[in-house]
Amino acid sequence: MGGSGSKTKGVWPFSSSGAGGEPPGEVTEQCLARLRGFKNATPFVYTRKSSLYFDEDGDLAHEFYEETVVTKNGRKKAKLKRIQKNLIPQGIVNLDHPRIHVDFPVILCEI
Repeated sequence: MGGSGSKTKGVWPFSSSGAGGEPPGEVTEQCLARLRGFKNATPFVYTRKSSLYFDEDGDLAHEFYEETVVTKNGRKKAKLKRIQKNLIPQGIVNLDHPRIHVDFPVILCEI
């Protein structure tokens, strides 16, 4: 796997100047250009998209159900009907503490 890949260095937004076999103290023009191009890239994630929704009453939950009474053969039976209309997504949520991005190309712990 990966036998047909090129020998050039990949451009990763999280790569350091010492990546690819270069000594860590040596800074080249290519490394500086890479750092300038990805100056906003960080390995941390501070926000995420929420999976919660608001309903008409302002309640916040993953799913909403309404209890309905169904009469069948003279018997009353309560059923739950899922509400899918008039729900507003919560949107972007700030995280309490930063998480590491899923595409961070470094092994953090080796077992």
